[in-house]
Amino acid sequence: MPRFAANLSMMFNEVPFLDRFAAARKAGFEGVEFLFPYDFPAAELRARLKGEGLTQALFNMPPGDWANGERGLASLPGRQAEFREAVKKALEYAAVLECPHVHCMAGIPSADVAPGTAAALYAANLAWATEQAAPVGVKLLIEPINQRDMPGYFLKTQDQGAAVIAALGFERIGLQFDLYHVQTQEGDITKKMERLMPIISHMQIADVPARNEPGTGEIGWSYIFRRMDELGYQGWVGCEYRPAGDTVAGLGWRDQFSR
Repeated sequence: MPRFAANLSMMFNEVPFLDRFAAARKAGFEGVEFLFPYDFPAAELRARLKGEGLTQALFNMPPGDWANGERGLASLPGRQAEFREAVKKALEYAAVLECPHVHCMAGIPSADVAPGTAAALYAANLAWATEQAAPVGVKLLIEPINQRDMPGYFLKTQDQGAAVIAALGFERIGLQFDLYHVQTQEGDITKKMERLMPIISHMQIADVPARNEPGTGEIGWSYIFRRMDELGYQGWVGCEYRPAGDTVAGLGWRDQFSR
């Protein structure tokens, strides 16, 4: 059975963020992930994790100006200094939270940025970031994101992500394989999962089209979870979905599809 990590940015919104650690543990989760930790001191988050016996599976680097639509800095010209500060801050949090994976968001380049320019900058920034992360035991992850939800996001397809990883080396950077984004952007989930499994470091799930919990949309979850096990996937599966109603009431999918 896959190891599921609750996404505390999207789940358990019935309680304040710091109380979601206890709510996740009470609901049977042993791992958690979230988008960004930076509104809270790392020591406070660590205390919540340790107090509940939870593992921090993943979080994102600072994304730039999120409120104004920025979704990462790695492919944005003129933002290299800010990108490097974001890497340093993320690694500081990762050390305190004992988190092995940090997601580096690619960003949405403006329309006047040539694709080749964005690609070269993205590669250079990732190369620098992996040089900082590897010595402290953190692997950076990259995640292709569908263009319906995030138009213009630089990293669009699984093959594009695989090419980046091939260039930089899987020992330093891995693929964050989000089944919701895969199905929305490209489809053919299981064949892609089979082909890319050697470079997948983390998975995330949500049903399509509404990004709610498994069983609310079109994906065949019993088969998906069975293939994860058959392919020998040992990493965390982050539940990055928006509950259709009450979070706990919607958790029946775990027994229905993955036991």
